[in-house]
Amino acid sequence: MYMSGFGNEFASEDPRCPGALPEGQNNPQVCPYGLYAEQLSGSAFTCPRPTNWRSWLYRILPSVRHTPFHPIDQGYLTHKWDEVEPDPNQLRWKPFAILKVSQKKLDFVSGLHTLCGAGEPKSRNGIAVHIFACNTSMINRSVRQVPQQGNLIITTEFGKLLVEPNEICVIQQGMRFSVEVSGETRGYVLEVYGVHFELPDLGPIGANGLANPRDFLVPVAWYENRQVPEGYTVINKYQGRLFAAQQDCSPFNVVAWHGNYTPYKYNLSNFMVINAVAFDHADPSIFTVLTAKSTRPGVAVADFVIFPPRWGVADGTFRPPYYHRNCMSEFMGLIKGHYEAKEGGFQPGGASLHSIMTPHGPDAECFEKATAAKLQPERVAEGTMAFMFESSFNLAVTKWGLETSHCLDKYYYKCWEPLKSHFNPSRKTNSAFLPLHLGPGWN
Repeated sequence: MYMSGFGNEFASEDPRCPGALPEGQNNPQVCPYGLYAEQLSGSAFTCPRPTNWRSWLYRILPSVRHTPFHPIDQGYLTHKWDEVEPDPNQLRWKPFAILKVSQKKLDFVSGLHTLCGAGEPKSRNGIAVHIFACNTSMINRSVRQVPQQGNLIITTEFGKLLVEPNEICVIQQGMRFSVEVSGETRGYVLEVYGVHFELPDLGPIGANGLANPRDFLVPVAWYENRQVPEGYTVINKYQGRLFAAQQDCSPFNVVAWHGNYTPYKYNLSNFMVINAVAFDHADPSIFTVLTAKSTRPGVAVADFVIFPPRWGVADGTFRPPYYHRNCMSEFMGLIKGHYEAKEGGFQPGGASLHSIMTPHGPDAECFEKATAAKLQPERVAEGTMAFMFESSFNLAVTKWGLETSHCLDKYYYKCWEPLKSHFNPSRKTNSAFLPLHLGPGWN
């Protein structure tokens, strides 16, 4: 069960304990049912109201009750961006492998692999892109801190979320969660070190469109009063490293909560697509679902952009994505289907990275097909969902991404080699299609 809305003031209590939320105050001397009151702050106390994020949790035991944290092995999770030389080339990865349970049991945490990133977690400025490939649920383990294949049941301190392919889930900083899977599961993770995701401003689009607030879903309160004598492991990602502590009870013991700092999920099929209806190819920013803003107006630490099924109707236009060099980094993944600009090599569960000012665009086959096509209204990307993490950071690729994963497509550049010159200085092909309505005096 869920509540809908983005950034709302929510309130929820487990129906097994009606009246668990205190009335009229946050921190009474004695909470109902003998619960502890605990505030989770996602922003500084003095942030302006539109950016002030916090929730009050009413729990059986406070989260402070655990043994000291100690470092643990973090596998391929890293924030060391200089372990290999920079690579300015166009990069593409084949689908990342998922080990079978018979080969090695991997849960969500042990199955995390850092692919690329930039910035510094200590200064809380930067991002990291991870791939998760797991086959086992987290048993008596939680972590504090986009499935592509397989469903996720994510238990949080706020309640449970069922996240399926074509849905995204946002877990905010500091929230404890555990991930259950029903088999081999793979997906993408974007970690933003400092700021929070917001809905993009709509400007002249108006009051409605893109990702509508009502389609974001927040879990309702659910708790378990479960003792774990053998020890429940709480994993903490702190300054880029993993630490673990033990406690003798489940951390998901929140009976009631209220506030606006919550986890949430969103089904990408609910995105209200806006597209060019006359001519030319609109910039991909029109497909922005969420943005994590930087201090520079209009420049994002990270944008989450999708390329959903839609109609293509532009006249006299090269309809696939245009050739491009960008002052932003573009990391792309494919959840399902075939991406229209590269139908052959870009596969679900794989990825690509076009770094700052690295040229990219449709492959030769796509170009030849699109320039010869008879233009008529057509469905684009039917049965497909590609996405992009676009960032103002210059992303560095890890050693795992370039070498250890063995998924890097070393022949990616060859998809552009067949592009040939069509230049003929003696011939001018004019595909003009726009009737120009000139005012009086023009001829």
